[in-house]
Amino acid sequence: MRAWSRLGALVVVASALLVLARVPSALLFGGLVGALVYALVATRRLEAPRWLSLAGQGVVGAIVGSSVDAGTFADLGSSWPVVLAVSASTVAVSVLAGQLLLLHRGISPVTAAFASIAGGASGITALSRELGADDRVVTVLQYLRVLVVLFSLPVVVGLVFHESAAAGDDAFVLGGPVDLVFCAVAVGSGLLLGRVAHLPSPAILGPVVTAAALPAVPWFQDAVVPTWVAGLGYLAIGVQVGLRFTLESLRSIARMLPTAAVSITLTLVACAGLGIALAGATGSTRLDAYLATTPGGLYAVLATSTSTGGDVTFVTAVQLLRLVLVLLLAPLLARVLRRR
Repeated sequence: MRAWSRLGALVVVASALLVLARVPSALLFGGLVGALVYALVATRRLEAPRWLSLAGQGVVGAIVGSSVDAGTFADLGSSWPVVLAVSASTVAVSVLAGQLLLLHRGISPVTAAFASIAGGASGITALSRELGADDRVVTVLQYLRVLVVLFSLPVVVGLVFHESAAAGDDAFVLGGPVDLVFCAVAVGSGLLLGRVAHLPSPAILGPVVTAAALPAVPWFQDAVVPTWVAGLGYLAIGVQVGLRFTLESLRSIARMLPTAAVSITLTLVACAGLGIALAGATGSTRLDAYLATTPGGLYAVLATSTSTGGDVTFVTAVQLLRLVLVLLLAPLLARVLRRR
């Protein structure tokens, strides 16, 4: 109990500091940093229980599923084949750019792919270990790319597109009884569905399916995942990953940061090029197409689209389509790469 108390104190302090610093996904990073510090300095090692991993993945699945709106996809109209092709291409170029990480000894093709795949950073982080990747490397490099996207977004929007984007409004949603029942049903039935239906990555894809379907029930039509529930899910994933760090694993990740920077740069440039192609094929503005194809930072992208008067529906549809595509293809991609 003393060991878990020390871990809890470190996680709380790290999370509070990152929340005050307005770091994206602060609780995930707080859990990661707090657990990492504990793993490096404590004499007694701890291992996250299985239920913590399942709960974290289930909550992330519910978050993803609740953001999927069939009406948003329907609004694409006749443009959806082009959007699907561009979304698939975005995933492909990010995975290919990530193969540069194979220059470092000890990095598997699965780890390289999941550390660089564009979109769904929280979902990929949650299921990467289950699919055979080193989730420590995946977590650090996935969120490194997200941070690069977030910091470069206002610069690109202002200097290239000559638009001014207001900062996103990070509203705290406390949630009511209906929202809590929605989360419980989505996660509980989703975990059961994932196991019974033998879904790939059942702990995350099961809740994605149930959370996307539940709004069809009138009682859950306006239900959302409360901010604090989402935070606990991210926290669980961060703690699980952080406890697995060692000094040697940190040294190996530090050695690959220059290569990761090149991979991230190539991904950003390739996605911007695909955005130009998407604008030409669909008639959307170049700014909307650029925001729709950014490799990460979904909520900041949507806030930027709103503040600049862009086509938020189009941006949302393209980003969500890629997110769903990534989560569906991840198990297949892992199997193919493991055979290599």
